[in-house]
Amino acid sequence: QVQLVESGGGLVQPGGSLRLSCAASGSIFSLYTMAWYRQAPGELREWVTSITNSGGTTYSQSAKGRFTISRDNAKATVYLQMNNLKPEDTAVYYCNARYGTDYNWGQGTQVTVSS
Repeated sequence: QVQLVESGGGLVQPGGSLRLSCAASGSIFSLYTMAWYRQAPGELREWVTSITNSGGTTYSQSAKGRFTISRDNAKATVYLQMNNLKPEDTAVYYCNARYGTDYNWGQGTQVTVSS
């Protein structure tokens, strides 16, 4: 198993940027596919983006062109760079690590986009 701690959330104005970080510990980080999900109030948790252990990335339609996921295996950290943020991006953002049947979640970090 791996333990995940997210950071970097906060309040930002529409059009602004934030970079989220997710630090992992407890297992071999480089083996894991990492992902970001988000959950807005009253909504189901939704997938945002993923990065495989070899660096391949995929994005949801809402994230494409505005968000960038990256990873630093030496630091056991995954990042989510979010640009041109919109009010509808407001949510708790969760980091996820997956390897086979081993599925792990962080505690989440709040992102609020508001003027």
